[in-house]
Amino acid sequence: MSTDIENLFKDKVLGHPAGLFVLFFTEMWERFSFYGMRILLVIFLTQPLFGENPGWANWPREHALALFGTYASLLYLTPILGGYIGDKIKGSRWAVVVGCLIITLGHTAMAFETETTLYIGLGLLVIGTGLFKSNIVSIISLMYKGNDKQKDGAYTIFYMGVNAGGFFGVLLCGYLAENYGWAWGFGLAGVFMFLGMLQFWLSTSIFGDIGGKPKKDEAKEVVLENGDKLNLFTVVDKVLIVVTSVLGLTWLINDPMSKIGNINIFDFKIGGYEGATVVIVFAVILFLFLIISRIIRYNNVLRDKMIAIAIFAFFTIFFWAAFEQAAGSLNIFARDYTARDLSGATATIFKIIDTILTFTPLVIVTWVLYLLFRKTISKIPYSNVVLAVCFIIIWGLAFLKTINEFSKDTTEVGATWFGILNLFFIIALAPLFSKWWESKYNPSAAFKYGFGLALLGVGFALLAYGSLGIPQGAKTASVSMVWLILAYLFHTLGELCLSPVGLSYLSKLVPGRMIAFMFGIWYLAIAIGQKAAGSLGGMIDEITANYNLSTFFLIFTVVPIAAAVVIMLLNPLMKRLMHGVR
Repeated sequence: MSTDIENLFKDKVLGHPAGLFVLFFTEMWERFSFYGMRILLVIFLTQPLFGENPGWANWPREHALALFGTYASLLYLTPILGGYIGDKIKGSRWAVVVGCLIITLGHTAMAFETETTLYIGLGLLVIGTGLFKSNIVSIISLMYKGNDKQKDGAYTIFYMGVNAGGFFGVLLCGYLAENYGWAWGFGLAGVFMFLGMLQFWLSTSIFGDIGGKPKKDEAKEVVLENGDKLNLFTVVDKVLIVVTSVLGLTWLINDPMSKIGNINIFDFKIGGYEGATVVIVFAVILFLFLIISRIIRYNNVLRDKMIAIAIFAFFTIFFWAAFEQAAGSLNIFARDYTARDLSGATATIFKIIDTILTFTPLVIVTWVLYLLFRKTISKIPYSNVVLAVCFIIIWGLAFLKTINEFSKDTTEVGATWFGILNLFFIIALAPLFSKWWESKYNPSAAFKYGFGLALLGVGFALLAYGSLGIPQGAKTASVSMVWLILAYLFHTLGELCLSPVGLSYLSKLVPGRMIAFMFGIWYLAIAIGQKAAGSLGGMIDEITANYNLSTFFLIFTVVPIAAAVVIMLLNPLMKRLMHGVR
């Protein structure tokens, strides 16, 4: 293994092995396909049946968001199993290739625009992402074994690939879907996932044995802290994991199924409570018992650190439940309640800004591609050819979009266009936050969490204020797009305070032998937040009918800010629990 790592570090691009940039572009195309589909789904399901670009308006918003919430939640649960398959059975590279192929089939199924193929497509996307998500990160970890000092920089570059792919996916899939038809948007996501798979598969020779099929005779090294003991999973632990997993997954699938198809697995009542409510409460109680029973078996220091992680995970749920309105209710707000028709000087300014936003990241990423070509064209030529084809298509679509925009006197900003704002703000602002965390003004973990939640709440407060003029029960309105742009800015500021920080502290607080289990807990917290986002977003019609849209956004203002106050008040306790870890 060490020989393969040394060979990887011989050919460097921007100070890192060329293999990192192979993974960079593979992740970029996967995120292209994911974000491209993500921005379309809820709008497509709730789009009017008639008009220039008909959708599935027979889907109430509650149903569309229930389905999306379950889908998004499962995306954070299946990587736990996918990681096990890659690490223990088939190897990470195999899992990435197969995951890409399954994702491609999922997007292809969705392009047919039937209800059956929609469900098949979403199921395939969940399975494929489960195999892909954790294993591509695992390959990076294996690549940098023994080079830990460079690992932070590697993940930063990789994270840029995530955001670049998401940016282009939202921009181009959204453009094709809104201007040429939904099948074009879903189809484009599948095309780039297929090309991304080919690009990675044709480059696997560059990695040697890294990420290959695990050898059964390889023993895992276990390092214990002073005074600590191995906390092996008991039979009771394993039974609780199986029971809570089955109950939780069944509830997740039953929720949209009972709303959309009137098929309710939990069609009963206990003590006057609905069966679904009883089941999920019972599952949560069992899961809490599992976590608490395991935590109390560790020594005092490790126990405190795990309690700290559990508290952070709890507040993570509140963040994602509000933040992920971006994929649901904020898309609806952009389409139905935002003034998107521009003319005259305003239209011209928008076209210029949009052109700059489109081509600046494209030029930067193409330059990275050129640097990769110089180092690897003789070693993985066919992979480079596939990458070149990808970028020819991207450049062509970008020019097509720009020419079409400038050929019109007026401009209608696409509802999906606003989805690029979060990704653009991340790319622009992430370096500033990185400098802040490295300075002497670096706040404690609890305050970072507090800032993140509070800024998220401020973004929704702006939307609540901007929506004050919309009357009760209104299905459409023309609110200035400035409010939505500002909301995305503050939401991104909140994300930069909280999202990367959580995983960083998890890796610092937990010993290596427990990292997989605690990552599973962390992903579970995000999954709960994703499902909560769909469930709460689905209440938009009910709240708008009984109160108004401003009240709906006010809920997402008050809850995150209240959570921010609580976590900041817990700062002294969190410092004690973390035992000096910053």
